[in-house]
Amino acid sequence: MKLKIIIIDDHAIVRKGLKQILTDEFLHVQVFEASSAGELYKLLRTDGYNMVITDISMPGQSGIEIIKQLHSQFPKLPILVLSMHPEEQYAIRAIKAGAMGYVTKDKASDELIKAVKDILNGKNYISLELTELLIKNLSSNSAPHTILSDRELKVLALLASGKTITGISKDLSLSVATVSTYRRRLLEKMGMKNNAELILYAVTNNLV
Repeated sequence: MKLKIIIIDDHAIVRKGLKQILTDEFLHVQVFEASSAGELYKLLRTDGYNMVITDISMPGQSGIEIIKQLHSQFPKLPILVLSMHPEEQYAIRAIKAGAMGYVTKDKASDELIKAVKDILNGKNYISLELTELLIKNLSSNSAPHTILSDRELKVLALLASGKTITGISKDLSLSVATVSTYRRRLLEKMGMKNNAELILYAVTNNLV
């Protein structure tokens, strides 16, 4: 039986490398590539895909938002996250959104393959690091950014990457007033006074 896997990542070199890893491991696999949410949804107009592998940091619609939408529209379609961000930043959020596994891009290819195989066999892939993180999350106070909504977290990441309010409004197709409201909520929820404090926090905690 031929496997059909979609890779969504905005970096062509990442998609190419991942495609090579998958084709080297699986004899009958057909890998499809998407560089944005729009391209992904065009692919999904046809049926028969076995898995989606997505990044977290995507232009426009974030990886978390993509996971939520996919899980809502295609609840039986397995989703694996492959991200540059360490588990403590986004893994729990991704799992709650509907992903069945989370692997960081700095891990060896054999761990990625194990995650793919586990998920194709109907199992969640939870690394040792993520297991420890889940236990820690249940037994201690969460970091300030964990209380943010997915859209607020996206705005925080964009602010920290140097985007202006106007630039963020264009990226997210929101009004300037709406983005300003998100910024105000960020400051209130995180107990901070200005953009500089938000940016320092985001950079220190590997959110960009």
